[in-house]
Amino acid sequence: MKNTRSHMIPKKWASEIQQEREKPMKYQKPESYFRETTADSELIFDGKVLHLYRDEINLPNGGTSMREYCKHNGAVCVVPVTAEGDVICIRQYRYALGRVTLEIPAGKLDYIGEDHREAALRELREETGYTTENLIDIGPLATSPALLTEIIYCYLAEDMVPGECDPDEDEFLEMVRVPLPELVDMILSGEVQDAKTQAAVLKVWAMKKR
Repeated sequence: MKNTRSHMIPKKWASEIQQEREKPMKYQKPESYFRETTADSELIFDGKVLHLYRDEINLPNGGTSMREYCKHNGAVCVVPVTAEGDVICIRQYRYALGRVTLEIPAGKLDYIGEDHREAALRELREETGYTTENLIDIGPLATSPALLTEIIYCYLAEDMVPGECDPDEDEFLEMVRVPLPELVDMILSGEVQDAKTQAAVLKVWAMKKR
């Protein structure tokens, strides 16, 4: 894939970002100022992946309100970076969006409490065939905290060994290698819209630039 985009941050923005970093972070209000508590909880739909609830809640000011949200077991994702600096990506059809997307390898946890690292290694092997002993935890991602309890546990994989992929029976995938700088440009241009791919790849890019 030919790189025709620019991933350079404008100097003005870079200067402003650096200035903000140098300011000490100070919160003015305690967490108790924001905290909402459950008055009543109703399970509306109990699906295989999503579990929809409608809760009556107590607001911090003494009032009441309602929240609808989905519980989800969580997931993992992996940024697999080859020795040549390419990221192994996956093209697949996403029914909810009605189109094919470009993403990093990922998958849901099979059960609450599943070891995140083992799940990440499993998804990496199943979707790409690659295995590794160099898997780096790069932090969790709350995908949509207003509506969803899902946390995706993100990893960077390096020093990988190729092998045979083993996707699920209902997965139809194409593996694509994209140079890391080009993938960053695709994210910044809006070409790659998947949230976990954006967050994890940009975090890896920032780590490697330090």
